[in-house]
Formats: sequence, C-alpha cells, structure tokens
Amino acid sequence: MRLVIARCSVDYVGKLTAHLPMAPRLILIKADSSVSIHADDRAFKPLNWMNPPCKLREEDGLWTVTHGKTGEKLLLTMEEILHDSSHELGVDPGLVKDGVEAHLQELLAEHITTLGAGWTLVRREYMTAIGPVDILCRDHTGASVAVELKRRGNIDAVEQLTRYLELMNRDPLLAPVSGILAAQAIVPQARTLAEDRGIRCVTLDYDALRGIERTDTLF
Repeated sequence: MRLVIARCSVDYVGKLTAHLPMAPRLILIKADSSVSIHADDRAFKPLNWMNPPCKLREEDGLWTVTHGKTGEKLLLTMEEILHDSSHELGVDPGLVKDGVEAHLQELLAEHITTLGAGWTLVRREYMTAIGPVDILCRDHTGASVAVELKRRGNIDAVEQLTRYLELMNRDPLLAPVSGILAAQAIVPQARTLAEDRGIRCVTLDYDALRGIERTDTLF
C-alpha cells in the first residue's frame, strides 16, 4: 500500500462530476490498483475513490486515475506532496465473525431461496474497497442484492450496509444493488432506519435454519 499526504484538489469526471477544493488530504493507493482520497475525519468513508481496475498516471502537478472499464477519471491537482511511502501489508485474514454469525452466513448462502423463490448466490464475503459484504446474491429478476448478517441488527448494521450499497451502486456491473439486513433480532430503531432507506429486514430463526440441513424444509 502506498500512502501519500498532499495538498491537492480532486475532480471526479464520469456520469456525475464532483469537486474537492484544495486542501491537505490522504491518498491511499492499494495493491489492487484502487485509489481513495481521505480527510482527517469520517474514518469509515473516503471523500472520493476509484475502484479497480484502474490506472494511475503521475505527471508534474497532475495525477490522473482512470477506470479501466468505464473510463471515469479522478483528477488530482497536486500543489505539494508532504509525505510519500509504500508498505507491504501481506494477505489480510479478513474479519472473523463469531460462531453463530459465521454459521448463519454459511446456512443462508447454502439455502439462499430462504430470501425468495428463484434467488441465486453469487458469493459469500464479496470484497469491496471498504470491507467484505457477507453475501452477494441475485433475486428472481437477476438484480443484485447485498446481505448483511448479524445476530442482533442495530443502527450500526444499517449504517454499515448503507455504506456498502453506496459503493456497490457506483459499479455499473452490479448496479442497481438493493440491501437486506438479516439478523436473529432487529431492534425497532434499526428497522425503521432500514425501511426508510429502502433496505429490507429479515429475521432469521437460527434453529430453523439449522433444521434445513436435516430436513431440507423451510421453517
């Protein structure tokens, strides 16, 4: 991973346009070629970013990040580079869920039609630039659905899924992506917030899901 701290402005040029005025920023350039721009706040979300595959071209005073498929660009006007270093992080083991959440993920992925007839699994632990989505699947129409699994669904879980959806819906190969918060219990405040954001809430019966393994029946 390469870490650059620079005084720069950033312009996003694509389906939409966005501008970040000149200011000190942290630029992360990862081994997967993704580039993200950060301020000294909002730890969970960059100010702007470009998902892989993309290519960085460095010229005097101007860095250009171009997406390999869509042609969208990030234009970084560099006034001053304050720090530039690279570090080898190796292979990350990923987030380790507790036993119940990990087993819920395994069971739901195996029996994805619990969420709807005709649904299909794309993959478990679908990696994004800000972390892995528990399950990526497709509904009966073929539309993408991101599923966040918790033992207890709270507001933090809704916020986490919202961030994933915001990022994934910028990928033309996935969009439009809807979301499901699936948990053994979902607190009322989280359910209200999720429904307000168009996220479907599903309450899972862990014992019944385990029973699927023995009887291949649902609930």
